[in-house]
Amino acid sequence: MLCREIMEILERAYPCGYALDWDNVGLLVGRDDREVKRIYIALDADDDAVDAAVRLGADMLVTHHPLLFSGLKRITNRDFTGARILKLIRHDISCYAMHTNYDVAGMAELSARILGLSGGEALEVTREGAGGEPPEGIGRVADLKEAVPLDRICSLVKDRFHLEHVKVFGDGEEPVRRVAISPGSGKSMVKAALEQGADVLITGDIDHHTGIDAVAQHLAVIDAGHYGIEHIFIEDVKEYLEERLPDVEVCAAPVRHPFRIV
Repeated sequence: MLCREIMEILERAYPCGYALDWDNVGLLVGRDDREVKRIYIALDADDDAVDAAVRLGADMLVTHHPLLFSGLKRITNRDFTGARILKLIRHDISCYAMHTNYDVAGMAELSARILGLSGGEALEVTREGAGGEPPEGIGRVADLKEAVPLDRICSLVKDRFHLEHVKVFGDGEEPVRRVAISPGSGKSMVKAALEQGADVLITGDIDHHTGIDAVAQHLAVIDAGHYGIEHIFIEDVKEYLEERLPDVEVCAAPVRHPFRIV
């Protein structure tokens, strides 16, 4: 199957038009007429992912985070991004990214479902619904059937996303009823969570001042890490492609957090 045909299958569920204006999604490196027999899926197009794709003989690398966010003036082996691009081209591997288009069309609902939230709505609307469909957007917000202590939500997050720890801003005994989740970097989602009346925001990449300022406004924050929730992309897209590409081998990067706490 050609790379462009696989792209069409991915974009049926995750249209590039759903991506936010600042994003860079789609085919970023390589040929759309490449014959693809093996796909490697990873969260990032980092050295580990590129090397694994080469080692496994993959013809296409599909990632969540784009290899390229902004324009480059040169592509050489003296720059780590350039070196990755050169390696992909040398081994004729097409590199495709599905970032905020997947966040809107896949990650938001998937993360809420894994957490056990139901009946939720977009935390931050990025696309108005058409034909009576609800609006689409980043994250989800939903009400629990009954309020529970914040620490119980922390335990739930660790259990459902297979995490050893989370960082928490807020009183562990404080009751939580309305839950917002926004996988990835969620500093910019604090405002949306407050506007939606959430008691807690589950996200990643929260700095000291953002966390304490949120608590001052009666919003608890559970920082599960950027990778901590978004790693669900890998298995989800693997299953999606396997169901639709019976003649293509789909390989997935192992879940491996990019840092350690010692």
